[in-house]
Amino acid sequence: MDLFAAMSAFVAVADRQGFAPAARHLGLVPSAVTRQIAALEERLGVRLLQRTTRSVTLTDAGARYLDRARRILAEMQEAEEFAQSDRLSPVGRLVVTAPATFGRLHVAPLMAEFLKRYPEVRGELQLSDRWINLVEEGVDLAIRIGQLPDSGLVARQLGQTRRVVVASPGYLDRAGTPQRPAEILGHDLIRSAGYDAPADWRFEKDGVEERIPIVPRLFTNSADAALCAAEMDGGLTMLLLYQAIEAVRAGRLRMVLEDYEPPPRPIQIVRPAARLLSAKLRAFIEMAVETRDWDFRRVAEKVWASPA
Repeated sequence: MDLFAAMSAFVAVADRQGFAPAARHLGLVPSAVTRQIAALEERLGVRLLQRTTRSVTLTDAGARYLDRARRILAEMQEAEEFAQSDRLSPVGRLVVTAPATFGRLHVAPLMAEFLKRYPEVRGELQLSDRWINLVEEGVDLAIRIGQLPDSGLVARQLGQTRRVVVASPGYLDRAGTPQRPAEILGHDLIRSAGYDAPADWRFEKDGVEERIPIVPRLFTNSADAALCAAEMDGGLTMLLLYQAIEAVRAGRLRMVLEDYEPPPRPIQIVRPAARLLSAKLRAFIEMAVETRDWDFRRVAEKVWASPA
C-alpha cells in the first residue's frame, strides 16, 4: 500500500463527502479509492469512515486522523516545494492569519498583490484576533502585534504601533480632557478587547507602569465598533494607533494622555521555526519587507521625496 496515496484518498473523500467525487478529483476510478481507504483502515486497525447508501461521514477516529493527515500531506508538499525552490517559482497553498482590523486594512492588499504576482499560488487569509497555534492549525505565516511569548516562532519585524487613548472633540468639549490616567474613571469608557482580557487599561511614564481597573460604559470585542462609538461622542477608548489613525488625521478623534503611553508594540511576520522556508513563504516575506512600512508611531503622514 502507498500510505501517502491512501492518506490523500482519505482526505479527498472526507472533503468531498463521497467516493465518486473524490475519485474524480484524484483522477481515479471509485473502486480504486475504495481499496485505498480499506487498506488504510486495515493498517490502522480502526474504521475511519461510516458508509451508508446515501452518505459518507467521519467516525470519531476518522475526525482525529483527518487533522493529522492534512498536516502530514501539507508538510510533504512543503518539503517538495523546498527541494525544488531553486528552479521553481512559488506554487501551492499559502495560509496567512492576521488580526481582524489590521488584516482588513493592510494584509488583504498585500495578499492580493502577492497572488497577482504569483498566479500559481492559492491564498487563504484568516482574519481573527484569536491567538492561534500555527502548527496545529496548519497556518504558514502570521502577522502579529506585540511581543511574542512563543519561542518556537521565527519573527521579522515590519513596523511598530502605539497604544493610544482617543475621544471625539465633541465628547472632550463636554466631559473635559483627562490629564492623568486616574482621571479616566470619571469618564464614559469604551473597552475593546477579547472577552478573557484583563479589565484594566495600562499606562506607563518614566518606566513606571500604572494599571487602572475600568468599568466600561460600552464593551465590545470589535475595534471597529469601539472606533465608531468613540467618533459618535461615546467616550474614551483605548486602541492601537493604526486602528484610529485616519480618524485622528481627519480630526474626528483626538489623542489624550500621550505622556502616559506604554512603549510601542512591534508588528511582525512570524512562522514556525520547525517549518521549512519554502519558495512561497520566502517570496511572501520578501514582498512584505520590500513593499510595506507598517510604522504607526506618528500621526503625520510620511512625506516622500520626489525623484530628482
